[in-house]
Amino acid sequence: MPAVVRVETGAGTGSGFFVAPDTILTNAHVVSGSTSVTIRRTGGATAPARVDATAADIDVAVLRLVNPDANQPTLAMGSSTRVRAGQEVIALGSPLGVFQNTVTRGIVSAVRQMGTVTLVQTDAAINPGNSGGPLLERSGDVVGITSLNIPSYQGLGFAVGIDHAKSLLDGKRPAPTTAETPLTNLNQALSSKPPPSDSDTLRQQGATAYEQAIARLALRADSLDERWRSFRGTCYEGRLAGSFDREWFAIWEPRAMQGVLSPECGSDLNDIRRLAEDIRHEVVTVGEAARRADVYPGTRRDALRKYRLDYSGWGR
Repeated sequence: MPAVVRVETGAGTGSGFFVAPDTILTNAHVVSGSTSVTIRRTGGATAPARVDATAADIDVAVLRLVNPDANQPTLAMGSSTRVRAGQEVIALGSPLGVFQNTVTRGIVSAVRQMGTVTLVQTDAAINPGNSGGPLLERSGDVVGITSLNIPSYQGLGFAVGIDHAKSLLDGKRPAPTTAETPLTNLNQALSSKPPPSDSDTLRQQGATAYEQAIARLALRADSLDERWRSFRGTCYEGRLAGSFDREWFAIWEPRAMQGVLSPECGSDLNDIRRLAEDIRHEVVTVGEAARRADVYPGTRRDALRKYRLDYSGWGR
């Protein structure tokens, strides 16, 4: 913990860690545009540091202290090439720029190559302010520099492989061949989802056709609602037992219509039954077509509920 610091700039804060008494590693985006920063140690003491080198394409920056402490604790650098999915890792840093010396634990979810950059994917909790802090394996060696998380997704954080920082420290890193950064590469990967399979395409087409058909039937059901209200007002007296999306569903339930029907209104009820049966036939027909298209039952149910046509007796 004493090797991990908070990095403060005019634009915000991040994290960093000592790899030598006079050398701190952090992210390039933490110090972007700065020539000097302030580092804050665990006990609250501050010191100035200059930005010695930055590499936006690998999101790594090197800071140097003018007056280093010879007794400054440092962290050993391991290698991301030895990292394996499933192994435990620990992230240290200052999430939100407030909670300095925060420790979170998780596993390596994967090791991914994004362009020319190796990223260690982890489910350890990572938040703004963690950027630039170390990702450690259980031995305490640094395997990555915590770089970013994807806010829209839980448990999806990334650290730049520490081997990139070694090259920058040694001055052996080749000149960048692209203006892309790990973040832009990740955004491209997230936006370039693989095309849907043929079965997924057919299912989506079936779902769209099903909802469109149900929407058309809902218009006919709305007209029947008007007819039913007139019927209830002039021909039927008493209560309806049960709860229905549309009251006229009661005509199919043997004990639902417990009131009295006026003798002269038998033909009106028959007309309502005929119109309702036409709608029921269509609901069953389009439902069977959707089932053959492998439209999920939940998708069909949601469409019926959306248009107030959810009724358990359609297939009777």
